[in-house]
Amino acid sequence: MLKPVEAQNLAGVKGIRHGFFTREGGVSTGLYASLNCGWGSSDDQQSVTENRHRIGQHLGCDEKFGGGVVTLYQEHGTTALEVTETPSRATLPHADAVISRTPGLVIGILTADCAPVLLADAEAGVVAAAHAGWRGAIDDIIGSAVTEMERLGARRDCIAAAIGPCISQAAYEVGPEFETTFVERDPAFSMFFSHPALGARPHFDLPGFVAMRLRQAGVGSIDDVALCTCKNESLFFSYRRKTHVGELDYGRQISAIVVA
Repeated sequence: MLKPVEAQNLAGVKGIRHGFFTREGGVSTGLYASLNCGWGSSDDQQSVTENRHRIGQHLGCDEKFGGGVVTLYQEHGTTALEVTETPSRATLPHADAVISRTPGLVIGILTADCAPVLLADAEAGVVAAAHAGWRGAIDDIIGSAVTEMERLGARRDCIAAAIGPCISQAAYEVGPEFETTFVERDPAFSMFFSHPALGARPHFDLPGFVAMRLRQAGVGSIDDVALCTCKNESLFFSYRRKTHVGELDYGRQISAIVVA
């Protein structure tokens, strides 16, 4: 059974359905057990397709759109793109935020430590899903997504935004050059780094940084489900955890939203 995590500020919004889906409730096995939605993994592709179809059905995808979830070819950039139909896998547009005002078209993004962000202006009937890893976050994929939503009729102060499960600051150890990249961009960004002990490597607060970007974008409300993908192995796939334990591959969870 699918048991997605829901954000409080999106759960009660009329005409919008959403979910930050965990790794539970799918058909994949082994390293990918069980709701792996990443076509880019080495998982059985039919299993991935079935998993994505289950999510689309859970959120009420119109069958004319194929019954699944529209995702894009993510590349840690700042392109935000409206979709009105389901692209073929061979022609996936390259973008890191997908926007829709098409009823019944479920859109989503894939993550395995990066921050998924779901956004909705229910009054305008515009929704978005953004993929915010550190590169996208520092270059402001969030601002790009909100600007595209605004172009389609949304109002910034009416947008409810939610940050889904991602790697927590406690688990996100980085090198000093990583911290330097941020501080050179803006000295104020130093507030998103902690140093657990004298001489220890810094830890980066990705969800906190994304929340700051949302505040800068002027959205009406911000929620953070505050779940760590790296620390919660039973619920989430994690690239960093996979690297630590030496596994050969990893699955991806999906975060999705739709105008009902």
